[in-house]
Amino acid sequence: MSTFDGPPFEESAERQELRKQVAKLASKYGREYFTAQARSGGKTTDLWLEIGKNGYLGINIPEEYGGGGGGIGDIAAVCEELSAQGCPLLMMVVSPAICGTVISRYGTEEQKQRWLPGIADGTSTMAFAITEPDAGTNSHNITTTARRDGDEWVLTGRKIYISGVDEADNVLVVARTEQLTSDGQKTGKLKPCLFVLPTDSEGLEYKAIPMEIVSPELQFQVFIDDVRLPADALVGDEDGGLVQLFAGLNPERIMAAAFSNGLARYALDKAVAYAKERVVFKDPIGAHQAIAHPLAKVHIEIELARLMNQKAAALYDAGDDMGAGEAANMAKYAAAEAACASADAAVHTHGGNGITQEYGMAGLLVATRAGRIAPVSREMILNFVSMHSLGLPKSY
Repeated sequence: MSTFDGPPFEESAERQELRKQVAKLASKYGREYFTAQARSGGKTTDLWLEIGKNGYLGINIPEEYGGGGGGIGDIAAVCEELSAQGCPLLMMVVSPAICGTVISRYGTEEQKQRWLPGIADGTSTMAFAITEPDAGTNSHNITTTARRDGDEWVLTGRKIYISGVDEADNVLVVARTEQLTSDGQKTGKLKPCLFVLPTDSEGLEYKAIPMEIVSPELQFQVFIDDVRLPADALVGDEDGGLVQLFAGLNPERIMAAAFSNGLARYALDKAVAYAKERVVFKDPIGAHQAIAHPLAKVHIEIELARLMNQKAAALYDAGDDMGAGEAANMAKYAAAEAACASADAAVHTHGGNGITQEYGMAGLLVATRAGRIAPVSREMILNFVSMHSLGLPKSY
C-alpha cells in the first residue's frame, strides 16, 4: 500500500466546482459575444460585472475588502475557464491579479479600503503600466520618473502596450525615484516604485494602438506629463525596490499561463468537434492519424502546461516566491507554446474553413502568438531558466 501523503495531482473539490460554475457563466456569452463586441467597438462590461457580482473577479482578494479570500490559483482558474469558453479577458490578468495582489500585500489600510472593493466586484478597474517604448523587456531602463515636490509626487514619462486604460479608473504605474544617502544627498541612482494614478488626472493622455488581435480590450500608448499625485499615491515602501514589483509579476506570469491554457483548450475543443463531424472519404476526418495525432499531441502539451501552472500557483500561495518565480516562468512558457500549437492544429483541422470568420479559428493564431511575446518573451524566460535553474552565466 502506498504511504504517499504529498499534495494531490488534481485540484480540490472547491476549485473544480469553481471552474464548473465559471464555465457555466461564461458559456452564456461565448466566443460569438466576445468577437461581436470586439468588431463593433463594444466592451465586455456585462460579462465583467457578472463575474464580479458572483464573487469570481475578486476571489483572490482578502474577504475584509470584498474579496473571496482565495489565492492566485483560484483567480487563475477563473481566467482559464473564461478563456476556454472563448472569452479571454486580459484585464483579469491586470486588475485583480497584478494590481489586487500588490495592493493587498503592500498597500496601507486606507489604500486597501479605497481600491480593493471596486477591483473585487468589478465596478472599478485598475490598469498596470510598466512597459516603455525605449525599455521594452529591459525594465531596468525605465525612465518614467517620480520626484517629490512638497507633499506631492510629480510623475513624467511614457508607457506603451498598456491594456484597458480606457476602461480603468486608475493605473498602477511603475516609476523611478531618486536614491538618497542617509544624510539626504542624491546618489544619481534611481529605484523602482509603484504609484496609483487616476485616469482622469490632468497631464495624463493615452492613445489606442491599432492591433490585429480581435479583442474588445485595447492597447494604449500612455503619456504622463508632470502629473501631480498626493503622497499616499505611493504603494508600499519607497525603498522596497524590486521585491514589491515582483510581487505582481509572478502572478502576472501565472495568469498569462492560465489565459493561454484556456485559449488552447478552446481551440482544441473546436478542432476535435469538427474532426468528429466532418466526413471525407466516408469517414470522419478524425479517424485519420494525420488529423488525430496533432490533436492528441496538443492535448498532452496542454495538460503538461496546466500541471506546471498548478504547481506555480501552489508555490506562490504557499509563500515560496523563489520557487514560484521559476515555476511561473516555466508555466507561462509551456502554456504559450501549447496555445500556439493548438491554434495551428485547429486551423489545419478545419481546412479552408479554418481561415473564415464564420469558424473563428484564424484569429486565434494572432491571439495565441501574443503569449510568446507578452508579458515576458519566451527568450527572456529561457534566459531566466538558463541562469537561475541551470546556473549558467548571465547572457544579458
